[in-house]
Amino acid sequence: MFQIILLLFLIICPVSADEAFEADLSERTFRFFWETADPNTGLIPDHYPDTKFASVAAVGFGLTAYPIGIDRGYITREQGATRTLKTLRFLWNAPSGDSPTGMTSYKGFFYHFLVPETGERFKTTELSTIDTALLMAGVLFSKEYYDGETSAEKEIRELADILYRRVDWAWAQDEKTRLMGHGWRPEKGMIPYQYHGYCEAMILNLLAVGSPTHPATPDVWEAFCKEYKWGSFMGYEQVNFSPLFGHQYSHLWVDFRDIQDPYMKERGIDYFENSRRATLSQKAYGKAREFPKNIWGLTACAGPGGGTRAFKSYWARGASLDHIRDDSTISPTAAGGSIPFAPAECLESLQEMKKRYGASVYREYGFIDSFNPYFPSQLQPGSGDFIDEVWFHNRYLGIDQGPILGMLANYQDDFVWKYMRREPYLKDALKKVGFSGGWLGQN
Repeated sequence: MFQIILLLFLIICPVSADEAFEADLSERTFRFFWETADPNTGLIPDHYPDTKFASVAAVGFGLTAYPIGIDRGYITREQGATRTLKTLRFLWNAPSGDSPTGMTSYKGFFYHFLVPETGERFKTTELSTIDTALLMAGVLFSKEYYDGETSAEKEIRELADILYRRVDWAWAQDEKTRLMGHGWRPEKGMIPYQYHGYCEAMILNLLAVGSPTHPATPDVWEAFCKEYKWGSFMGYEQVNFSPLFGHQYSHLWVDFRDIQDPYMKERGIDYFENSRRATLSQKAYGKAREFPKNIWGLTACAGPGGGTRAFKSYWARGASLDHIRDDSTISPTAAGGSIPFAPAECLESLQEMKKRYGASVYREYGFIDSFNPYFPSQLQPGSGDFIDEVWFHNRYLGIDQGPILGMLANYQDDFVWKYMRREPYLKDALKKVGFSGGWLGQN
């Protein structure tokens, strides 16, 4: 049905080949979230078609996807509101407590992985701060987007607000280091790791500081920035972080263009420019590595494995001054999630992947998670398939689909950014940790 609507649109309103590619990529990627969510809980699988467990971060991306689908005409506003409301109701009413079994959340934080049909903790997965933050980013986006006066949209705003207010961010902030911890397990307590140095946790720190009920203290940002690694990689000076997802996740919801914290003010750039440089340095790295022409992109993704040290399964692949982790596995979300930073280069790469590998890499829900042109065909991969002597993963990952859809929408018309720029909790947090300038000074 979606494809018929898209075809009719293209017939009535002729567009360029680039625009047609963007429209098709958006529609297919949206359908991943719309069609794979559990019909009763609204939870979205961590990966598909294997749906053994759901990812709360993928739910955050899904809640962000539904308004994009409404705006692009894939679903009606009523359909999107109904799905969103069902999801938020489930999240609010799901069992919460410190028991190691049967629970979905504790102190407002959600377990990383959940049983899709029930929402209960999956095996011994951790209560995750970053995954809860990504979920809450989608929750707050829903609060801003559904601004109508219907009973459904009013309830969406109410549930989104109380879900965010319930999270006890202060509990997860370390008393000594002032950093946000990774999470907690009922069997062992707090996980002994914290988010320090530039990474995907910008959104975690900001949402923690912005809470009106259980906030982390603003010094979390200063502590976070202390271990930034500034330097040149492939000719681009930047705050280095190797996997590209760390340059993308927070940017999906936060418009960092022309706003600066004290660290970036000293460097004379903003975080958006930093992500642009990281993206272009990865393209340069791919060229130097002699990947297939215009194909590049290292980030956390699934891999072929194969029982050798040379090839990994799921791994945080990346390349920067910090470190290089590269087994030749390319993930389309690396370029797809960076589209606003370097549109020409990223779209060129994605189109080349589709042109070169066709349906092997670009399928029902858009780009599969990863592929490796150099994995030896004589080895037995841990998963995936060989097609014309190239290894392709046979799954989609929700946390990799989300950046493609959301960042494409931001590139096209600021779609997510324009709603989040008015989110009071986020604006308050940015100001509390020292951001100023640009749109933040105009609101």
